[in-house]
Amino acid sequence: MTEVIQYLRLLYRNKWVLTGVPMLTLVMCFFLVRELPDEYKSHGSIATGLVDKTDQVLSLADKDQESEINRKFDNLTQMIMLKKIFDQVSFRLLLHDLQTPQAAFRNVSEDLGQSDKAKLISRINTKLKGKQELVPGDKQDVKLIALLRESGYDYNSLVSKVSVYRVRNSDYISIDAETDHPLLSAYLINTLSSEFISYYSSRIDTNSTRAITFLTDFLNKKRNILTQEMNELRNFKIKNRVLNLNEQARSLYGQIAEYEAKREGAEKDIVAYAAAINRIDKKFNPADRKYIESAMTGINQQIVATKQQLRSVNDAYVRNNFDPSYKTRLDSLQQKLSSQIADASDRYIYNPMTVKEGLVTQKLTLEIEQELAANSITSIQQELRRLNRKFDALVPNEAQIQEFETGIDIASKEYMEALQRYNNATLESSFPVYLKVAEKALPGDVQPSKKMMLLILSGVVSFAFCLLVFFVIYFFDKSVNYPLQLANESGIPVIGYINRVSEVPDFYGNHAGGNKSKTILRNLIRSIRYELDSEKAGPKLISVTSLGDGESKTLLIQGLAWAFAKVNRRVLLIDGNFTSPDITQINGTKNFVEDLFLDKNSALAAVGADGLAIIGNKGGDVSLNELADVALVEEVFSYLLSRFDVILVETDSLKSMNKAKEWIACSDVVVSVFKSGKTIDAADKAKIEYLKSLGSKFAGWVFTQADGGYDTRGTN
Repeated sequence: MTEVIQYLRLLYRNKWVLTGVPMLTLVMCFFLVRELPDEYKSHGSIATGLVDKTDQVLSLADKDQESEINRKFDNLTQMIMLKKIFDQVSFRLLLHDLQTPQAAFRNVSEDLGQSDKAKLISRINTKLKGKQELVPGDKQDVKLIALLRESGYDYNSLVSKVSVYRVRNSDYISIDAETDHPLLSAYLINTLSSEFISYYSSRIDTNSTRAITFLTDFLNKKRNILTQEMNELRNFKIKNRVLNLNEQARSLYGQIAEYEAKREGAEKDIVAYAAAINRIDKKFNPADRKYIESAMTGINQQIVATKQQLRSVNDAYVRNNFDPSYKTRLDSLQQKLSSQIADASDRYIYNPMTVKEGLVTQKLTLEIEQELAANSITSIQQELRRLNRKFDALVPNEAQIQEFETGIDIASKEYMEALQRYNNATLESSFPVYLKVAEKALPGDVQPSKKMMLLILSGVVSFAFCLLVFFVIYFFDKSVNYPLQLANESGIPVIGYINRVSEVPDFYGNHAGGNKSKTILRNLIRSIRYELDSEKAGPKLISVTSLGDGESKTLLIQGLAWAFAKVNRRVLLIDGNFTSPDITQINGTKNFVEDLFLDKNSALAAVGADGLAIIGNKGGDVSLNELADVALVEEVFSYLLSRFDVILVETDSLKSMNKAKEWIACSDVVVSVFKSGKTIDAADKAKIEYLKSLGSKFAGWVFTQADGGYDTRGTN
């Protein structure tokens, strides 16, 4: 809070600057703005179709997120402010003024001859047709650029008059313009809108054409790649006689499974037939078998021949994948074989094995079936080997065909994606989203005058600038300007302060109707007297010193002498400042401290009616101990303290450290003055440390030449 008060006091001290600078600024601003022309504002808007899609015939794109819509609007608003678009607007404005001077916004054709005017119009038309920009380095455009700047139609001038923004979350871009002519504001907005829409539409058409051309070429490449892959697959199938590899493989696999099942069945039958025949053979005696074989020799030969035929037919039946035509012949041979076997049984005249006739017939039948089964296994094995060879031949073809089909699948997907993109691009180019003018600008309305606002703003800005300057000065100012700051900087309490006065007051004269600052000074000194009385009761020797010269020690010590005398104290005032004996010169005393040590009663002779005695010095480069030794000094002052209540000594400043220390050594209380506005440097810090070393003898600071009242309650 104290810092704020000090800053306010700094402002108060410079109140004339704070009032004079804004007033001067107001006067200057008044003369500058009084000739400003009136401003006219027009408004127009453009529909983008980014939010409101009701005018779109076909919409292929997904709904955009709000962030994407905002990004698109930012791009559009920045695109409107492009220099290439404003250059076209500049050409239109200048061409309007050149071709219609009676309705011109600026008198640009007064200084132009007819030939120059015609050349300029031709040059502008050429640039408008080619949508060309102004190039500062082009020699042909030097005159054109100068004319645009002179008339205020250049890019920087026009941009400063136009504001482009989106109206909240709507579908519209608003364009405002403020100029000094009502028709110029409307013409500027309408021309800017048309030029921007033309540029944007041309940009969309160019991009669509470029996209379609690229996608057409890309689609043809993908189609050719797909066709090439399909042709390679076709040629491979023709070359390798592959109709349908999957069906062929499935058919072969089915046949192999079927033959393997029949082979397993035949193997089971052979084992079963062999076991049955073995059981039948065990039921016959060897003699019976011999008789049977001799009786059956002829018929057996016929049976063997039939068996051979049956085996051949059965072989052909298996090799031809069980063709039904062979099945009929096979059944016929089996019937023939059965009849021959039955005939062999009927020819026996006497058969000792009549009883076992059925077993013989059964055995013959089983042998035939076993032979047929064994023969079929051989045929089945041959057919399985043939089918496996065919199946193995399909495996390399399968890998090659899979490679071709994978390539065709990838090429087909790429082709379909390219086709989809091409169709989308074609549809979008057929139904493009064009910007359009939603609201044409009308002649602008006159705007409230900004002159008063500019005047107020100039005053406020100048005043704020002054405040800032003074704040910077205050912030970087390291000088001590108030007692609390001194206490914080030094770590030593402040027992009081005295205000700044224009001249040393007469403390002993008539005070009635006196100067207010002097009255305040006397009251402040009384306060300091009270603080010093509180430091030590009874007679005391008080030394007043300072960190440097010219810090009002003399003013303070004379005031203290007066203050102590006012409370009926016998006061002895000694001018101990040999370097600068101001007390001696001000009071013109003839009693000197040099004589005091020769005759200690000389001080008593100098006492006036108010109980105050003043002892001066003769000056010179001397010190207290050079006038008398320490024992004599102590003796003299001990004697004087028995005759006076208070002895006040003004010492040299601490710049003459030895001289001041000799007085301080024999003092009871030490007070140091500190001048307002003084900076504590490194040398002063060493002196402050010395004062701290005095302990309770050092009463504290007295802040001198203060500018106003301070609260010192927190400083001691």
